[in-house]
Amino acid sequence: MIEIGLNNIKKNFGLKNILDGVSFEVKTGERVSLIGENGSGKSTILKIINGDEKEDFGRISIRKGASIGFLKQIYDKQQKDEIVESYLKRSFDEFTSIENNLKKLELLMADNNKDLDKILLKYGKLQERYTALGGYELEESFKKICSGFNFDRDFLNKEYNSLSGGEKTIVNLAAILLKNPNILLLDEPTNHLDIETLEWLEEFLVSYKGTILLISHDRYFLDKVTTKTILLEKGKEKIYFGNYSYFLKEDERRTLAEFEIYKNQQKQIIKMKESIKKLRSFGQLEQNESFFKRAKCIEKRLEKLELVDKVSIEKRKLPININASKRSGNDVLVIKNLSKTYEGNKIFNNLNLEIHYGEKVQLKGKNGSGKSTLIKIILGEDNDFSGEVKINYSAKIGYIPQEIKFKNEKENILNYFLKDYVGSETEARTFLAKYMFYGEIVFKKLENLSGGERVRLLLAKLVLKETNFLILDEPTNHLDISTREILEETLENYKGTILFVSHDRYFSNKLATREIKI
Repeated sequence: MIEIGLNNIKKNFGLKNILDGVSFEVKTGERVSLIGENGSGKSTILKIINGDEKEDFGRISIRKGASIGFLKQIYDKQQKDEIVESYLKRSFDEFTSIENNLKKLELLMADNNKDLDKILLKYGKLQERYTALGGYELEESFKKICSGFNFDRDFLNKEYNSLSGGEKTIVNLAAILLKNPNILLLDEPTNHLDIETLEWLEEFLVSYKGTILLISHDRYFLDKVTTKTILLEKGKEKIYFGNYSYFLKEDERRTLAEFEIYKNQQKQIIKMKESIKKLRSFGQLEQNESFFKRAKCIEKRLEKLELVDKVSIEKRKLPININASKRSGNDVLVIKNLSKTYEGNKIFNNLNLEIHYGEKVQLKGKNGSGKSTLIKIILGEDNDFSGEVKINYSAKIGYIPQEIKFKNEKENILNYFLKDYVGSETEARTFLAKYMFYGEIVFKKLENLSGGERVRLLLAKLVLKETNFLILDEPTNHLDISTREILEETLENYKGTILFVSHDRYFSNKLATREIKI
């Protein structure tokens, strides 16, 4: 059965169609991923399906009666204050309504109502709906979800509005799963999850009885969860009946096959043009009209030929080349007996660690274990601790934070970049274009940049600075897969020292030479 159907969907933002005739179907029980570069329209499709955006052209169909749960990337504060537990249990509103109606019908049946048959029929339908939604397993489901996301009693008693952006997203993901909708639309569900929770979510989704359409840049997650892949490219869709690893192999096979078709057509065109030239030459020499007619015939065939577009077999590349300056001393970072308490809770207790020149060290731990706090201490942004933190005097730090915020969000890209760029404005714009900030985009205000654009702009800035100690807090958040791969290759070849936090297992396994658990 078809749960979601898109037919020739077009959506325009500004001067071009982001979606230019996208068509695909998602059937009952399928787990489908939408992939593509940032800005290819993935999130837009989910918003159109959910009714948050309106398509400019085309038709969208959702199975009649199907319920939808939509996870967005960003959630705002609520107008009224309430604790997390209360917010989560809003998911039970429909169950509560059905329970109340069942009780009313039970009272009517107890009164020997003359319309007993109608009441029984209505009661049976409501009970069937309640069972299908999982009403009889409500409490068990609530405990299971809270356990999976590590929501302890303290967290459940927190004010929802006091949560960080990442925590709000996780709570909303839990709330959606509690509703048990027929269709899950998930936009980056793996962001902000630690590895343990991520693995739990994978198992949960694999056994989910509904239909799933999701966006994720986590390659291991896509491989584990999805059974079909839809690539968005140049406003069109390409469908692959397998997970991400299958997509990579199949896409390479298709690309090479398309390139062969293009090459063969180009050879055919060259031969046809050569034949036209020869026939006209013979016609002139022999003064024979039949040669010209044959040449004209081939010319018409050439005009009618449907040209095959040239496909690129080269991967898209960003000129990311983060230069390490003169090497630092061997002991880049030494921490001794570090202790840190926050709001009465001990985050660190006599923590000791050392990082040496050339190491690529992953900082691991559950959410709330203090990874980001430790980075702030190393950077000198948090001095409320005891113990010793020593950074080598010759270490030059380059930093990419988890949430990138600029001092002046009203400033545009070009002015921000020119502050550190030695060269003309024209040269700066040429440099920025290599990071996909083209033309008028350079005048876009920083406050309007997406997460991926913020990372790309910060990477462009890092390239200008000679650093020998990179500190990265979730550097792949918001990056599309191809940009992640470029960043991985760059960091693998980096000659300096790296300390990083990442829940992207593929990225971590490829880069880390050592792990430190806190």
